[in-house]
Amino acid sequence: MDPVAAARAVAEERHPAARAAFLGGSVVTARRTATSDLDIVVLLHGAPAPYRESLQHGEWPVELFVHTEETWHAFVMREVVKRRSPLLWMCADGLLLFDRDGVGERLAAEARKLAAAGPRAVTGEEIEDYRYAITDLLDDLAASTDRVERLFIATELTRRTAELALAVGGAWSGGGKWLARRLEAHAPGLGVRLHHAVRDALEGQDEALVDVVDDVLGQGGGRLWAGYRRSGTP
Repeated sequence: MDPVAAARAVAEERHPAARAAFLGGSVVTARRTATSDLDIVVLLHGAPAPYRESLQHGEWPVELFVHTEETWHAFVMREVVKRRSPLLWMCADGLLLFDRDGVGERLAAEARKLAAAGPRAVTGEEIEDYRYAITDLLDDLAASTDRVERLFIATELTRRTAELALAVGGAWSGGGKWLARRLEAHAPGLGVRLHHAVRDALEGQDEALVDVVDDVLGQGGGRLWAGYRRSGTP
């Protein structure tokens, strides 16, 4: 079944009194794959929202995100603080499946406005946290001779370096494949450079990875170790 028709059927079968529904994620883009699922946001008047559920509908795996208008705002604001919001983007870039009372158009417009405005400004303390953590990982990489350890160090360096590049650049972040996509949109070529550098590092050649990580660190002030301090809470 066509993904749009399948998504509409899921929303209407599960919640026939729903106010609106969106289909988001990769399935509505040119990057749809054989394993793409249906990411469906459903807006209700009240209970049983909010909840999230994974299910199977025919041939389609489905991720269902069910909200009221109020919980949609609460969840989006909570995610936006983290500089990444899957729920926001599912409604900003997604397809409005149906809209019975205007709430879908209203939230879609708000989502697009928030997405276009960009994430909140990253704080100096957050940048220092990235710099410290990445510096620590670079030290670990330089000292490690264990192939398995190097795998995890290098992949963690990749993730944190990508997040730092996006944070310093004032761009939205993401997780998994969406981190790669946000990075490519913000800094074309950086993800490919990291890919090649990690491959070299897993063969014991660290120079390329150190170079690309240091380039990104330089945008935030460089490596940080001595003088880094955080107060604890009781």
